[in-house]
Amino acid sequence: MEIAVLKNSGEDTGRKVNLSDEIFGIEPNDHAIYLDVKQFLANQRQGTHKSKERAEIAGSTKKIKRQKGTGTARAGSIKSPVFRGGGRVFGPQPRNYSFKLNKKLKQLARKSALAYKAKDQNVLVLEDFNFEAPKTKEFINVLNNISVNGKKTLVVLGDNNKNVILSGRNIQNAKVTTADSLNTYDVLNAESLVLSESSIEKIENLLK
Repeated sequence: MEIAVLKNSGEDTGRKVNLSDEIFGIEPNDHAIYLDVKQFLANQRQGTHKSKERAEIAGSTKKIKRQKGTGTARAGSIKSPVFRGGGRVFGPQPRNYSFKLNKKLKQLARKSALAYKAKDQNVLVLEDFNFEAPKTKEFINVLNNISVNGKKTLVVLGDNNKNVILSGRNIQNAKVTTADSLNTYDVLNAESLVLSESSIEKIENLLK
């Protein structure tokens, strides 16, 4: 699959790059995508939720009324879950939500996500660019030039370019990442996928 390389001014460079059919041209596997996204979201959960059970409640252990003759149910502890202020039955406890997935399945999921973007023609290739200093305004100009400003956009760089990453960090609908940090969720969550020229080779090396 050939795609034109654009300058950050939005003009065509006249060059084209070939996106590997082994990655961008495969038949997407929806179940692999589902599992990878599920794992990504699970890993975002802190799992610090906690409620107190009856053994953890501060309260008197004295029997609150006599056993018989009251006409109501027998009760021995003010900490019982049936009373206001008592412990909670089977409440949430701290836990780790993460789970393991095989490396090949995660690779298939990322390939499938990239294939969907290519299939829907939502992939742009931009020649490598840099800023002299972090400037949000300059980054917005680049997005405007390639007609993706206002859309959810994922910009993938080949290397960890600090000035570009800082420039795009404060833009609501844009996210900047590197090829080795690319994940299925971010690809699918973006309307437009913008690949820097140097990131393509790295993505292909990582996913082959």
